[in-house]
Amino acid sequence: MAHALLLNATYEPIRLVPIRRAVLMVLSQRAEVVEESGEVFRSEKKTVPVPSVIRLVRIVRIPYQAKVKLSRKALAARDKGLCGYCGKPGQNIDHIVPRSRGGKNEWTNVVWACMGCNDRKADKLLSEVRMTLRVKPYAPKGKAWLIVAVGTIEPEWEPYLAVTGAVG
Repeated sequence: MAHALLLNATYEPIRLVPIRRAVLMVLSQRAEVVEESGEVFRSEKKTVPVPSVIRLVRIVRIPYQAKVKLSRKALAARDKGLCGYCGKPGQNIDHIVPRSRGGKNEWTNVVWACMGCNDRKADKLLSEVRMTLRVKPYAPKGKAWLIVAVGTIEPEWEPYLAVTGAVG
């Protein structure tokens, strides 16, 4: 585990922080441990449990809602790793309106796709290959999605991310 989940004082997820920073925040009493990872940091005179989830002692005002960057990991998380056309496990990004036909590289124009569906569709429109979407593509919102976009979700983080609907 390389990161800890940082929560606001209200238990709202803010971001991931490196483990060392999380430990320093706890030692300086700016944050408290909510969940431990089971590992420990050892020094000559002290043993400190490694946090998995920490919560700030004071509320921090977050001034804006950042957008989630489109990436393979984030798209696979949004679509739960399943093909948007057939529902089988997917491996690729597929542009609904192909980029060669003016389609944009944005959340509402991409789905996770299996090799078979991606090859079948190629650079054609859905109507040309008689395919339909099983899901409606959307741009994920919320701070929890920023964390999901990083990649793997630790089991200890799920209760704090599921509140916002980000974990599927």
